Amino acid sequence: MNIFFARIAAILALPLLVACAGSPTQSTAEVEVPGYEGVQDGEFFIQPVPQKYLSDGNRRQEVAYTADDAPGTIVVDTFARRLYHVLEGGRATRYPIAVGREGLSFRGSGVIGRKAEWPSWQPTANMIRTRPDLYAAYAGGLPGGLENPLGARAMYLYRGGRDTMFRIHGTVDNASIGHATSAGCIRLFNQDAIDLYGRVDTGTRVKVRSQEESLAAEGPMMDDAYGRVVPASPQAIAQKEKDLAKIAKASERDEKKRLAACKRRGLPADDCPLPLPENAVVTAGTSGPSTVAASTGG
Repeated sequence: MNIFFARIAAILALPLLVACAGSPTQSTAEVEVPGYEGVQDGEFFIQPVPQKYLSDGNRRQEVAYTADDAPGTIVVDTFARRLYHVLEGGRATRYPIAVGREGLSFRGSGVIGRKAEWPSWQPTANMIRTRPDLYAAYAGGLPGGLENPLGARAMYLYRGGRDTMFRIHGTVDNASIGHATSAGCIRLFNQDAIDLYGRVDTGTRVKVRSQEESLAAEGPMMDDAYGRVVPASPQAIAQKEKDLAKIAKASERDEKKRLAACKRRGLPADDCPLPLPENAVVTAGTSGPSTVAASTGG
């Protein structure tokens, strides 16, 4: 029966599916962080990014930049989950990113061949043929807007005059930023996507670092217990073990509460529905919800 409930949840979420992006979630910040306030962008109002997603350096900032990339270059580091826009004088604007499966498939360089505000999306014929259950409904395209997980802006990477299918774009799935995701290209907070979009033109060079280049520039990185990328160190490893133990204990406690609630309702354990995680999202190429670890806690 649990499979039944998972399938129902997936069907209800299907209208949010899109290639190279995750599905949007709605959230409202109690305290607006400078640079991440709510903004009216044309006909759409972008909600402020909740403060809980902007901790631990997970926000846009100007930093020192020692690599030898030319000013104006966009440098994407999928391993450190950071994007840099290189400035003059050894500086760069650094943006946190979410990296999906498609984002990991590209290495080397290209150029921004096209830019779009509130981009639309249309599945390819192959996508419709292989997964009509997911994509056939969008054969005519999904228009840009708050329901389109490509977000407020998209920048399309070209190589040799051809679209590589690698995109840098916004998202309203704010919880995903700073994490690895099951699908998607390179996502930024919508506010960051708008900021970067305004800084670059078509023809801007984009470099995607290799793992060796990432290690040289950023040092070794690791995921903590909550799925956030952090510098690897003995202290970070020890903290991850503590946090994993805390998460396991909380999960065990929640499971007991779930089963007890079902028992009071007269439901056997096998028929007790599983709750969707707080940050469950549906992503392209999946048949149901996937979980992005929360950016809070720990």
